[in-house]
Amino acid sequence: MRLFASTFASLAVLFIQPSSVMAANPSPAAPIVSTPAGAVRGTSQGSLNIFRGIPFAEAPVGPLRWKAPVPKARWDGVREAAAFGPACFQPATKLNNIYARDPWPMSEDCLSLNVWAPKNAKNAPVFVWIYGGALWGGTNRDPLYDGARFAERGIVFVSINYRLGILGWLAHPELSAESAQGLSGNYGLLDQIEALRWIKANIGSFGGNPDNVTISGESAGGLSVMYLMASPLARGLFHKAIAQSAYMISTQELKTAKYGTPSAEQSGIDIGKKLNATSLATLRAFDPVKLTDAAAAAGYSPFGAVDGKILPRQLVDTFDRKEQAKVPILAGFNQGEIRSLRILVLPPPATAAEYEQRIRASYGDLADDFLRLYPAADYKESILATTRDSLYSWTAERLVRKQAALGQPAYLYLWDHGYPAADSAGLHAFHASEIPYVFGSLDGTPPLWPKVPNTAAERKLSDAMIDYWTSFAASGTPRAAGAPAWPAYQRSQSYMHFAAMPQPAVNPLPGMYEFNEELMCRRRASGDQPWNWNVGLASPKVPPKAAGCGT
Repeated sequence: MRLFASTFASLAVLFIQPSSVMAANPSPAAPIVSTPAGAVRGTSQGSLNIFRGIPFAEAPVGPLRWKAPVPKARWDGVREAAAFGPACFQPATKLNNIYARDPWPMSEDCLSLNVWAPKNAKNAPVFVWIYGGALWGGTNRDPLYDGARFAERGIVFVSINYRLGILGWLAHPELSAESAQGLSGNYGLLDQIEALRWIKANIGSFGGNPDNVTISGESAGGLSVMYLMASPLARGLFHKAIAQSAYMISTQELKTAKYGTPSAEQSGIDIGKKLNATSLATLRAFDPVKLTDAAAAAGYSPFGAVDGKILPRQLVDTFDRKEQAKVPILAGFNQGEIRSLRILVLPPPATAAEYEQRIRASYGDLADDFLRLYPAADYKESILATTRDSLYSWTAERLVRKQAALGQPAYLYLWDHGYPAADSAGLHAFHASEIPYVFGSLDGTPPLWPKVPNTAAERKLSDAMIDYWTSFAASGTPRAAGAPAWPAYQRSQSYMHFAAMPQPAVNPLPGMYEFNEELMCRRRASGDQPWNWNVGLASPKVPPKAAGCGT
């Protein structure tokens, strides 16, 4: 899990200009909206009103850091909302990968959101975007996440910030002792829940319907969507969910070592020792930049912690027990997820024979099944597919299966789209490559991202995806003008295959789900192995078959 988190930390660290309360010479055309939280003045863009950097809560900072967010007190006068707020602190990035951008200003007090709304919006569907970045990086002002195209289709679009890294997810016994509930960690998740509470109370003032809210996110944003689906504290705050490249991996228990990892509290003690901070007071005295960078360098892994209240159980257990939010789901994965995340896999062996030998040594009675799915004959591709499926493909199919079992509409997709710059770089359908198509932000990609060609075909595919996503948010059924109907997963394991254009298909990866479900079940039953990227060549010896697995 440590490698998994630190890897993503190097991939998606994205960084914003704080808004002021009053502007000296506001534009006379600037829209003003009065909300229960206070009045805000935004900007106009054609048929849209846009409000940036609206604070939805205050993050306790410095000597008070690592507490739940504090609801923002109502402000007097008109608050300026023309500029994005600061990003939450995250590790410094270098422009050496396709996800990196130059940094924007950051702050511990970073809990703001942005709203794009049609000028004539009334009771409109609401779409809430939660950025990815391994819970280490990301920001709601990334140009990839521009909400204009959604708002042009009648959606009130909201993007939120939440605390990241050690500042957002640290658990520690001293923090638990401070808490009236005996809990610590999950502060970033509490930020997301507080944002949804603010939206429920205030979004009607922008023309949005608080009873028709869709949460959505990619990668760690998709993980956050699952956390929200699992958390009783978020129940009733949203009504549909979209999870792009989410990963339903094991996570730490707050107070108990389990699944091959120490407790979250023990991890807090361990990172303190690595930073020569033997007390909570010492950690709170750290400069936030130095603390964030040092924790990342020391291998701290930000994840939610199973604490019995905010996250009652492991995600797989919550969904198996049908305790998750009973909402429609749209979920999917990318064919080439690992092509841009190769640090998640071990170097390939010299020969196919060596590959097969190592797999058989680790997988025992499951080795034949493994090698049918991930054959030695094409072992370099099999290595990429193995990790893709253990993290993303299995999760997407598990989500739609579990929601369908609740009687909820469930839609699955496979993003398999290539274009010249990506394919020539060996990055066909790489992790996050669907995002500019979902948002219509084809020209908003980072500097080293393979450039998307500005052609009619690419724009047509993007328009279809925007239609599917916004119609799902509006009605729970994804539809697109001039594109095929998207069959629900319940119909013979149907899914939408996004290649050159969307095309319905059946059963995307035969046998993949059943194999990874069996592997997870055995590891869960053994209690001493996590389930995440530790598969294929990185797998320990797989536990023997257990009661209740393979049924």
